[in-house]
Amino acid sequence: MDRFLSNAVNRIDAKGRVSVPAHFRSVVQKRGYAELYALRCLDLPAMDVGGLDLLDRYEQRIALEDPFLQTADDMSFFCHGDGTFLKLDQDGRITMTDFIREHTGISNEVAFVGRGNFFQIWEPGRLAAYG
Repeated sequence: MDRFLSNAVNRIDAKGRVSVPAHFRSVVQKRGYAELYALRCLDLPAMDVGGLDLLDRYEQRIALEDPFLQTADDMSFFCHGDGTFLKLDQDGRITMTDFIREHTGISNEVAFVGRGNFFQIWEPGRLAAYG
């Protein structure tokens, strides 16, 4: 299966790293992602995470807009200014940066939620309140 499905909660280690669930790492490997792209979810306290195809999808949408209108500028700010790259280390961990923690409220644990072509990272309590 090459979709991000299911959910899991993992603890953040003392260095601020968290293990991406094995199934999600398998999808990342099958898709050949060298790095992950993450951006703030617009209407939820979560981060959307995927490969460069996630970024490409937003950039293709921006290209359809008139570059002189505010919409294109807002969309570019959203996907470029509110996005970040995450690298999986050799043990399948990513670092929870201040940028991610501030938007999500993550402190000690991370909830990973499959969304098909991408996954989200949440603070577990906020995910429970949402779902």
